[in-house]
Amino acid sequence: MLSGIAAKAAGVVVTGVAGAAVYDGVKRIARSGAFRSATVAVTAWGLKGARAAETGAEKVRLATADVLSEARERIGEQAPVPGAPAGHGHDH
Repeated sequence: MLSGIAAKAAGVVVTGVAGAAVYDGVKRIARSGAFRSATVAVTAWGLKGARAAETGAEKVRLATADVLSEARERIGEQAPVPGAPAGHGHDH
């Protein structure tokens, strides 16, 4: 029974020492600025990706508006004034 307790205690000590070593390593990396630098780089990539997606979405929106405008023109319908309420302009 005593050997089982000693084995468990040794396991806890090993786990604690390993955890402390990992903690010290992470702390050292954080102090060196490498972690911050990597985080800033990844965030910059994310911002560039978001800007590219926004640009693409705007191009799609404009192309769709052009197609709708041309289709309305072909059927003789005037395009609504931008910002005008939906419907025909008055309440019933």
